[in-house]
Amino acid sequence: MLDADFFRRWMTATAASVDREAERLTALDSPIGDADHGSNLQRGFAAVTAALKEESADTPGAVLILAGRRLISTVGGASGPLYGTLLRRTGKALGDDPEVSEEQLAQALRAGVDAVMTLGGAAPGDKTMIDALAPAVDALGESFAAARAAAEEGAVATIPLQARKGRASYVGERSIGHQDPGATSAALLIAGLVEAGGE
Repeated sequence: MLDADFFRRWMTATAASVDREAERLTALDSPIGDADHGSNLQRGFAAVTAALKEESADTPGAVLILAGRRLISTVGGASGPLYGTLLRRTGKALGDDPEVSEEQLAQALRAGVDAVMTLGGAAPGDKTMIDALAPAVDALGESFAAARAAAEEGAVATIPLQARKGRASYVGERSIGHQDPGATSAALLIAGLVEAGGE
């Protein structure tokens, strides 16, 4: 079973990964976006880490709702609302239980991904964060490690795609040949589950 401490470790591990990979995320964003994806997420997850130290969140759902709220209030561009929606919706789906199963997390995360798809209007194949998140959620039933591998494969699979949604869609065919920064950061989020101690 996964308790609030696990979810705090998940957010902290993701913040550390985003911090480490911020320059790479911004470099990926440079040719097809605003060249600020890494710095925006870095600021947002630093705020999440600070909020988790300052405020009491004693259930898995409460941890994710707090993290989502903080991302929405601190991250510029589309990333804040999209990641904030993902975490808040997942947290709401987990409810008030003090511990949740991996199966419950998988179902809740699917609800979060569905909410992001509704908000952004994106589907798998549109070259967005959904290309990493959707396969990861499908693989979560197997293991966190399988979800991490699926997310990473999904991010790499965006390279030959032409963006149909998001900022990258504005550059049309020039988006082909570049790995999507949103899918890449989404893979970091999923990898955080393994780093937090999940199987």
